[in-house]
Amino acid sequence: MRLKWFKDKEVEGLDKHFAEMLDHARENAGVPFVITSGFRTDIENTAAGGVPGSSHVQGLAADIRANDSRTRFCVVSGLMTAGFRRIGIYDKHVHADFDETKEQDVIWTGSST
Repeated sequence: MRLKWFKDKEVEGLDKHFAEMLDHARENAGVPFVITSGFRTDIENTAAGGVPGSSHVQGLAADIRANDSRTRFCVVSGLMTAGFRRIGIYDKHVHADFDETKEQDVIWTGSST
């Protein structure tokens, strides 16, 4: 896969279209995207405290490091411009997924584990 902002290893296991959307979002955001959690196996998802049916297991979700409010703003802005319609804002990361089987046009908040 040829992406501008990510190495193949960073997006390994992610859906190709999803990875391309992340790349586009990174371009729009103007800040680095460090993926702290991308594709997960069921076992990895359980260990990470992920919910059953997590989009991570399908390769349709990524958590992006965002430790401060400006970075969170830039990441969220980039994701929305790239067409993401499911975003979770946490204190240390932003969750993005493109799982069309789940409710769309939602933003939720939480605490990073």
